[in-house]
Amino acid sequence: MHLAYPAVLSALLFCTGLYGVLARRNAILVLMSVELMLNAVNLNLVAFDVWLSRTAEETLHSGQALTLFTIAIAAAEIGIGLAIVLAVHRNRGTSDIDKLRDTAEGHGADASDDAATAGSAAEKAEATA
Repeated sequence: MHLAYPAVLSALLFCTGLYGVLARRNAILVLMSVELMLNAVNLNLVAFDVWLSRTAEETLHSGQALTLFTIAIAAAEIGIGLAIVLAVHRNRGTSDIDKLRDTAEGHGADASDDAATAGSAAEKAEATA
């Protein structure tokens, strides 16, 4: 088999994952898209390892070893990422990335409430003085 077939498939998988990361708003779908991108990298590592081992007559298989490390890192990443998404969903009630970004720095209703209470406290201080 030629090297072009797995390389093209890997490029298509990576582009699909990249589109998913950039276009999706649900945090779980973004994590799944990152996993798709990592699987495209794994496919490239194994394909180039097989191609290089045929030409160099080596038996080290370093691409397959790197693939195992990438799979282990991806499993840890999805476990921790899913735990964070579930904790945020329990606290905020949504896993929509845009809504979470809007309320992260106090741009929501909390900031206007704080400004109103600060303004009324200043008016009370002037009235008593």
